[in-house]
Formats: sequence, C-alpha cells, structure tokens
Amino acid sequence: MPPAIALTIGGSDSGGGAGIQADLKTFLALQVHGCSAITCVTAQNTCGVTRVDPLPPASVLAQVEAVCGDLPVAAIKTGMLLNRGLIEATAAALEPLALPKLIDPVMVSRAGSPLLEADAIEAYRQLLLPQAELITPNLHEARLLGGGDGLDDAAAVERAAALLLELGPAAVLIKGGGLPSLRGHDYLLPRDGAGTWLRSIAVDTPHTHGSGCTLGAAITAGRARGLPLLEAVQAAKAYVEGGLRHALAIGAGQGPLCHWHPLLEAHG
Repeated sequence: MPPAIALTIGGSDSGGGAGIQADLKTFLALQVHGCSAITCVTAQNTCGVTRVDPLPPASVLAQVEAVCGDLPVAAIKTGMLLNRGLIEATAAALEPLALPKLIDPVMVSRAGSPLLEADAIEAYRQLLLPQAELITPNLHEARLLGGGDGLDDAAAVERAAALLLELGPAAVLIKGGGLPSLRGHDYLLPRDGAGTWLRSIAVDTPHTHGSGCTLGAAITAGRARGLPLLEAVQAAKAYVEGGLRHALAIGAGQGPLCHWHPLLEAHG
C-alpha cells in the first residue's frame, strides 16, 4: 500500500533542529512521506538565529499547489510564516483543501523571543485559525492570540483555551512546558468535547530545540495515518518524550531532540 503523505509549510532551520527539517525527520520516523513548502530561510544554529529571509508569498503558494496537485496529501501542518503576506498566501492555499490542518502559530519562542512580525497576528486570527482542526500555541502565543493574560497556572490555561476556541479552530492544544509547574503537561480542548490534561514525564534536559515543531509534526503524521485526534496527540507526546530522553548534546547551545530514537529503542 502507498504510504500516508503529509505536508509541512514553514521555515528552514539551517542547524537542522527545528522547522522544516524537524518536521520531515519526524514524518520519516513515523513512516509518513513528508512534503514541504518553505516560507523562510533562517541562518541559525544551537546558539540562536542570526538571519531570516522570507520567500515571496507567490513561491509558497506555488509550492503548496505543486504538491497537492499531484500527491494525495492526508494532513497539513503550518509552522513559521513570519509576515502577513505569507499568512495570506498560506491561508489561500489551504482554503480549498478538505483535510486535517494543524496550525502551529509560531509567534514567540518558549523563551519569549518574537518570531512573527507584529502586524501579522490579526491575519492569523482571521485567516488561519478558522481553518484549523487543531492549533498548538505555547503559553506566549496563546496570550497573543487572545487567550488571556497571565497564563501562570492550570486554571488560566483552561480559560485561555476556551477563549481561543472562539476564534474558530475545531480544537486547541496549549503547550504548558513554558511553566515549571506544567512541564510535560498540555491541555487539549476540542469544540465537541470536554477538555483533557495530557501528561507525560518531564525529561530533565536543556536540549529541547525543536520540541514544539516536532510535537506538531508528530500529531500531523498521526492524523495522516488515520488516527483520531486524541490518539494522535497522545502518540505525539510519547514520541517527543522519547526524543527528549535521547536529546543530542551538539553545538555550543541548546541542542535538538533525537528524531530517530525509535530506531535506538528498537535495537536496544
């Protein structure tokens, strides 16, 4: 049988730890054929980002149309979109596609560094979030999108998720790892069901670069393979936990998690 196919739309990480590179590694590890549409080229390594060059919006649109016009894509993930033009092009490309769409609103890093131009936030709210089967903001992004101020405990996260549902997505997954008290804890709230706190073991490692991208990519892979949303999220959290257990202490800064850890675990 042909493999499941997933498409990621996002930025290139020259250091290989996050962005398009992390997504494609995750798809491969989970036995999904990965396709990509690159929105930005970044110069970065384990110590940080030194340059970002956005591609023309028409290029992103052409990439998505080329992939989806030929291949039976089963699920799509978006990552770094950077500016309003890229968001508009991505939203236009996704609008006619009736398949699971995971929107990872890459706006602010877990540490609080901005990754999106300020005038683009409203474009996210109006154009992309209503199309999403699932959005996966971290705590900073949930606040910026309108999920409330002071997300400093579990109750505040639950309130923020309810507010984010009002922006149109079918489900919200707020990643709690930015708070010491919520490490390993993510809150999933679907429109048609009750909210659930999903817990995993908090792995003690400084090498977590790309963990948010990887979680979204693993959920997307699960949906491409036909898993229900809750099962896809649970499986993705287990995959990320394994990647953090085998995290790569490479470079002088924050290393990435290990995307091929299933091979390590399968062979002892």
